Amino acid sequence: MIDTAAARRYRRAADYLAAAQIYLRDNVLLREPLRPHHLKPRLLGHWGTCPGITFVYSGLNALAKATGQRTLFVVGPGHGAPAVHANLWLEGTHARHDPALSLDEAGLTELVRRFSWPGGFPSHLSPEVPGVIHEGGELGYALATAFGAALDDPELLVACLIGDGEAETGPTAGSWHGGKFLDPAHDGAVLPVLHLNGSKISSPTVYASMDDDELAAYFHGAGWTPHLVDVTTTAEPDELLASTLTLARTEITGIRDRRPDRPRWPMILLRSPKGWGLPAFDAEGTPLEGSFHAHQVPIEADNLELLERWLRSYRPEELFTRHGAPQPDLLDLLPPEELRLGRVPQANGGDLRRELPLPDPAEFAVEVSKPGAAQASPTATAGEYLAELLRRTEESRNFRIMCPDELASNKLDATLSATDRVFAWPPGSPAEHLGRHGRVMEVLSEHLCQGWLQGYLLTGRHGLFPCYEAFASIVDSMVNQYAKFLKMAAETPWRTPVASLNYLLTSEGWRQEHNGYSHQGPGFINNLLTKKSSVSRIYFPPDANTLLHTLHHCLSSTDRINLVIAGKHPAAQWLSAEEAARHCRAGAGVWDWAGTEQHRDQPEVVLACAGGVPTVETLAAADLLRRHAPDLMVRVVNVVDLLSLSTPRRHPHGMDERAFEACFGRGLPVVFAFHGYPSAVHEVLHGRPDPARFHVHGYLEEGTTTTPFDLLVSNRMSRYDLAADALRRAGGWASAGGGLAQRLLAERDELRAHAFREGKDAKEITEWSWPA
Repeated sequence: MIDTAAARRYRRAADYLAAAQIYLRDNVLLREPLRPHHLKPRLLGHWGTCPGITFVYSGLNALAKATGQRTLFVVGPGHGAPAVHANLWLEGTHARHDPALSLDEAGLTELVRRFSWPGGFPSHLSPEVPGVIHEGGELGYALATAFGAALDDPELLVACLIGDGEAETGPTAGSWHGGKFLDPAHDGAVLPVLHLNGSKISSPTVYASMDDDELAAYFHGAGWTPHLVDVTTTAEPDELLASTLTLARTEITGIRDRRPDRPRWPMILLRSPKGWGLPAFDAEGTPLEGSFHAHQVPIEADNLELLERWLRSYRPEELFTRHGAPQPDLLDLLPPEELRLGRVPQANGGDLRRELPLPDPAEFAVEVSKPGAAQASPTATAGEYLAELLRRTEESRNFRIMCPDELASNKLDATLSATDRVFAWPPGSPAEHLGRHGRVMEVLSEHLCQGWLQGYLLTGRHGLFPCYEAFASIVDSMVNQYAKFLKMAAETPWRTPVASLNYLLTSEGWRQEHNGYSHQGPGFINNLLTKKSSVSRIYFPPDANTLLHTLHHCLSSTDRINLVIAGKHPAAQWLSAEEAARHCRAGAGVWDWAGTEQHRDQPEVVLACAGGVPTVETLAAADLLRRHAPDLMVRVVNVVDLLSLSTPRRHPHGMDERAFEACFGRGLPVVFAFHGYPSAVHEVLHGRPDPARFHVHGYLEEGTTTTPFDLLVSNRMSRYDLAADALRRAGGWASAGGGLAQRLLAERDELRAHAFREGKDAKEITEWSWPA
């Protein structure tokens, strides 16, 4: 049984501290009458959800104390940060990380002043806050993150508070099915708490409009056993919550012991008034408690009398000693220090991270005796490497692949020789490689894959997110938030590095001619270029061996967002294992064997490329020039690390001036074939001398269901376009090269007409190979 009077008293203290953070800069214990100069000049924060957060926090404390249950608390309503700060201060976690937040009046004053104050804590949860793996600054992702945190950690309970406004989002709607991917034997449990407090900023929520029977039916259909906690119908809400949490834990234990075919995990439907504890009305008769007016700052600063009366209703003089410390009985309610929610080790997952036993890429390399002689699928080769990594981590279970039902399509299905696709419920149709114990997670929701992986990484594990290139942009805003999280975490002294978030984008736009325009979209590259240089990395391995080395590097890195884009179709292989390793370390390099400037001091034009298909087109263009303009001195440069083009001042991977000049010369025209939008290369080159000499060909938003060659021609990225552009720009070739350029473009048009006439590309395109 819980001491309900003590629980109410604890919540009164936490709620007072939350309100004080929103309003006060001084006189934090109201030892004197409240005056305007005691208030912050800008009142920021969201009071409406704070009492509900404290209510759940207090209940989880009681559960941990009674049962020893280690619990991670994921708070979806991140703008309820004052409530989390209040509980962290009371449990002593804030003081543990920062002695200035000590358990006395000085520490309390510092906490209250810091909230939403320049140089202090932001208005929402952030990496500077202990216990946090999810900011909540953008709604929709808490539940998916919670599931990722629970994977492969059977002793962990992840309690996830979801606001009824957040529950309206698409990502949350998809996340309710996450329970079907939890293995009762090897994973932890997720306990969702849907907080039904009735309204968003200024309108009612969908879920709060549903009655109890409708809610129960809805969530039972999604695979849950819902339990209602309605604080408006009981005189002892803390006792009701405590008994419900105990029941939920008992049900979780039963699922783990029985392992039923269709496990229905418990969840809680929490009904409480919005802004619980506010006066019913303000001085003008506007409703406060239980209305949308409680959502943010419910009482304006000019209503000082009502504000003081409300703050004093918490009776802070009964809750804190004359030195400003919490009264000892408040701290008696807390669990042992190692079980306090702000101190759960999984919330600082870098402390739990262990290096992966990565295979040697050379063991899986394609044998390349000379450039272009071998054929291989880059992603199929990488699949064998990843399968071995899955075997090596079978015991530690600290590596997973999250993929939106595209593993086989992207030629990574070799991984299924080492593990299954995980699914906890019986499949509704015949299925292969399916089991509860698997570590490949496939679901047709990029949002869910992203959230799973974030939760998994931030609790100390490793993973990979393969995806169709065009659909990676579905998680643009999620990666934006995660990049900000990593940036701020790196600036927080007590946070330790976590494994990098690794994207492997394939089914790239240049080979989506069969699907068409909707499947052609390289914009994820541009989005990642907007992120801090301390976080973002972008790679274009041109063949299987460079992909192996790139993945090896990315999977061993920390605190990064690594974007790797590679082809899946069998294609010519250019570099041996040793050459690939050197090329990847350099980030870019001259392919001497492809150019015509060997033994010469200075080429007349540089053909550069980044990406698998652009590399093929560039080499084919070099071949055209070798045959039709043998006196033209051409240098061929391949770029595997896009950000190596940047200056070292702008990005840590930027080549120094000597290395950059060794690739691109000085003052030379550069015809650059790029995988994505040309603007991305121009952005990266900013700050380099004479960037106007770079003439970038890339995706121009032209496409349809057509042939691969026609797609290239439509975007002026074919070998003929590249060769003609090189001829026009090479010094001294303006007149002689112009005629040849026109002939090459005429040949291009003839080959394009063949595709329109025959429905397929000519053999000159499909059977081209690098000359022996």
